[in-house]
Amino acid sequence: MNKFIRYVNPHLGEMLESIKLDQKYIKGEGCHLFDNQGNRYLDCIAAYGALPFGHNPAEIWEEINRFQQSGEPSFIQPSTLEAAGELARRLLEVAPEGLDYVTFANSGAEAIEAAIKLCRSATGRPGVLATDNSFHGKTYGALSATGNPAYQKAFCAPAAHFTHISFGDANALEAELKANPDCYAAFILEPIQGEGGIVEPPAGYLQKAREICDSYQVLLVFDEVQTGLGRTGSLFAAEAEAVKPDLLVLAKALGGGLFPIGACLSSAAAYNEEFALKHSSTFAGNSLACRIGIKVLDLLTANRQAMVKEVRRKGELFKSGLLALQEKYPDLIHSIRGRGLMLGIEFNVDRELFPGSLLGVMAEQELLTPAISSYLLNVEKIRVAPTLNGNAVIRIEPPLTISEEQCREALDGIAAMLAVLSEKNTARFLSYLVRTGEGKDDCYTQFVPYLAPKVEPSGGRDEGRFAFLIHALDLKSYHQFDNSLLSFSETELADLTGRFNDLVEPFVAGKTKIESAAGRTAYGEFIALSRTTDEFISMPRSQALAELKAALDLARSRGAKIVGLGAFTAVASMGGLYLKNEGIPITTGNSYTVVAAVDAVNTATEKLGVDRSTTTAAIVGAAGSIGRGISLLLSETVPRLILIGNPNNNSASERLQIVAAEIYRYQSALLEQGRPLKAGSMGNLLARCVELPKPDAPMSAFEAFAVNEGRRLGIIRFSTDINAVLARADIVISATSATAKVINAGNLRERAIVCDISRPANVSEEVDAARPDVLVIDGGVVEVPGQSSLGWDFGFEEGLAYACMAETMMLALEQQYKHYSLGSSGVNLESILQTRYWAAEHGFRLANFRSFNRPLSDESWQRLLGARSRQQAVHQG
Repeated sequence: MNKFIRYVNPHLGEMLESIKLDQKYIKGEGCHLFDNQGNRYLDCIAAYGALPFGHNPAEIWEEINRFQQSGEPSFIQPSTLEAAGELARRLLEVAPEGLDYVTFANSGAEAIEAAIKLCRSATGRPGVLATDNSFHGKTYGALSATGNPAYQKAFCAPAAHFTHISFGDANALEAELKANPDCYAAFILEPIQGEGGIVEPPAGYLQKAREICDSYQVLLVFDEVQTGLGRTGSLFAAEAEAVKPDLLVLAKALGGGLFPIGACLSSAAAYNEEFALKHSSTFAGNSLACRIGIKVLDLLTANRQAMVKEVRRKGELFKSGLLALQEKYPDLIHSIRGRGLMLGIEFNVDRELFPGSLLGVMAEQELLTPAISSYLLNVEKIRVAPTLNGNAVIRIEPPLTISEEQCREALDGIAAMLAVLSEKNTARFLSYLVRTGEGKDDCYTQFVPYLAPKVEPSGGRDEGRFAFLIHALDLKSYHQFDNSLLSFSETELADLTGRFNDLVEPFVAGKTKIESAAGRTAYGEFIALSRTTDEFISMPRSQALAELKAALDLARSRGAKIVGLGAFTAVASMGGLYLKNEGIPITTGNSYTVVAAVDAVNTATEKLGVDRSTTTAAIVGAAGSIGRGISLLLSETVPRLILIGNPNNNSASERLQIVAAEIYRYQSALLEQGRPLKAGSMGNLLARCVELPKPDAPMSAFEAFAVNEGRRLGIIRFSTDINAVLARADIVISATSATAKVINAGNLRERAIVCDISRPANVSEEVDAARPDVLVIDGGVVEVPGQSSLGWDFGFEEGLAYACMAETMMLALEQQYKHYSLGSSGVNLESILQTRYWAAEHGFRLANFRSFNRPLSDESWQRLLGARSRQQAVHQG
């Protein structure tokens, strides 16, 4: 059991675990960390700059031991604190001129809180101005100053009187202060934004900010929690422009990597009695922390700041190496940022850089830089970290004591990572997550990305707009989104998707434009959810609905006017009924799926010369909306039906009885209309049955007919035992939401025709080899007008789509932006016949037969005909 995950932070712990950033470090020494597996890592993040001398620096431990031996008390408030006074004097000696007092804290965030209180009490003004993309800590005031709403929203931050402007924009600063001249007490600024992505302001910005603040009597606060104490190659980053702030905030490095301490340095003008007597902290300014702080200054200032000068030199070496890598990989690296040993690599996170690859999705969703950090850690044994606000940036902040040789080691590791990333092969890059030891360097499928034609919406009012939700049916289907994943075994895919599926949000998998035979157009996008059918089945319904709603939100935000529910998304939302109040019309596509399935069966019987007037058709899943619709439509041409329901559903028999009753009522209506009867049709059989109720009779009358006279006639049978009745059927249509292979070689009749529209499929692959006499059709596959590309590779030839997709397209072409085919009642004869009409109008038609996810070849067709002919000859003989 991981105790951190169990007892401290399960959410963060599980996320770190999922991308293998959860190493258990048992030793730290200098610039290296060691885990419990014996691996050594070069630490190039150093606790975000809080380890100036690396792990367990001897000099700091010596100071701690000296403190212990001296017997000096640590917590002695209220009294005058000798160690605190000495550290304050030393800090003011080396800090920019004009700073006179030091208030100690236990962290950078606490020091920022002290700065805010100082400025407000000194000026009598409430306002605090900060910059977008900034980071000042996570206590409430510091969080309010932080320029990132993602950190604030859950905590009802920012508090009142906090405002943010663009970083590096002096005009924005002057405009805000001019518009509110008596509002602001302070302008809080990072000389280089750290968490924001190692962002340096334009030259002269700090000086200009100083001048503007002076003009409006606003106190200027420099947050040098990360940049201060040598990190940038000077003791303070503000030294680069020789700017003197009113307040200067320090922390991190001041504790020498072993003890927490923060400090707020302030001018005499800012320091005031109200603050001095009303601000305090139990632990702040304690003797041990301050003695360590003094030792830190000793080390940094020794030999005329020799260590700081070395930081500048090694920083230039490191940065020049990174710039050389940018020149070699300009498509991957957008920029190299920072100075000293506060550096950042900004990656290009444009999804177009990784076409047809899940790496592009990761880049789009801010997951690429965490994956890069994980790769460097696990493969190259280099420890870096992404910046929290700058999602495209990896930051490099090693201990100030890093050697030149270690800088080159880090550069070599980054170069090796870039070489692999440049292949743009997801499986190759992420293999370290699922392959270890022997086999980890096994060959990988050559990645040939699917390059879809570029299409965009025209923006015209006459163009329809739709989206369609998709997901991987099973683990093997993930290659449809990225064919490099074919390199992985099912076990490896399960491991990989288990790590990322909770992190990946819905994304656009493909774009298409449909031009119909009627001259209308519709633009659509396929929105993918990173889930399999089994995952949807096993997760709580509330979670499934939350993820589906997120996908609908994405579709709506991108301009869709109607959304189709593909694969298991319709089942998970109870035929769309649980999503009908989400502010956008939806369809399950089930009405046209019924049409396509029946068309496929009718075409198959015609091609094989089967006399439908003598056949019996079984509908597996007949109680569902699609199965019910197919049963109704088939009853026009097939004389006998077997309705098969779910044996695990206690109400299955009653539901099948209702479907049978609806079929009988439909047939009664047809007879009442006087339509010509086909020989051997169900209507022909019922025409002679005087017990058949009139169409206006109550449904209960038809239910009674179904269980009494109907059963005696044997026209419609219903059962929940598929193995007992399936072998009686010449035609089988499977339309279930089950993931099991319920149809197999042993329960099918000789020369059966099987149309499987279930996804995942219900027909076992063994039927293909064991039963050459049986025709298995992948049902619900249609050809779209003009055979347009759908913009993603989901295993079909170009221009083919599932019927549920086609229904969504039709509704967009017709601009019928209303709920359609929802639930069981939404799939009815009216909706079915309407989609049949639209399909003919716009040019949708049944595709050539496919079987077991591949086109039915001439060779397979001839094999089928031969097997059926031989069986027929045996029976005739």
